[in-house]
Amino acid sequence: MGNDRRLRRLVVDERTAYLWSVRHKHGDGDVCREVLSLTLDGVRTRIVFRAGEGRGVSDGYAYVGCVATGPGRLLNLREPGVVRGLVDEATARGLLPGQAELDGWELFDAVLSRAAAATPEAPPGCPPGP
Repeated sequence: MGNDRRLRRLVVDERTAYLWSVRHKHGDGDVCREVLSLTLDGVRTRIVFRAGEGRGVSDGYAYVGCVATGPGRLLNLREPGVVRGLVDEATARGLLPGQAELDGWELFDAVLSRAAAATPEAPPGCPPGP
């Protein structure tokens, strides 16, 4: 991916278009975190994933933008489909649109489940994945 700092556009319906970006941040005595910034009509919402017990974020070098809770339980925040899942889940919970900082881990399981349900199963006889 070229410039990870650029604003990208996510169109949710014909009228709603979010601008979004992902950053890896740390400092000010806080733990490492991945921050998905969403802007709609000038209102910014940040979905923050902080590193912690059983909750991993990228180290800023490898797998930038990824958050995970264990093997096979990973979301890549640089993927538009994942961002769309987070927007849909936050909207369904009444958290978007709105100016706020949201705890991304509260949305994680629902988005991961939604993504798994949308992924077709491997055909019979297919070798296991990595």
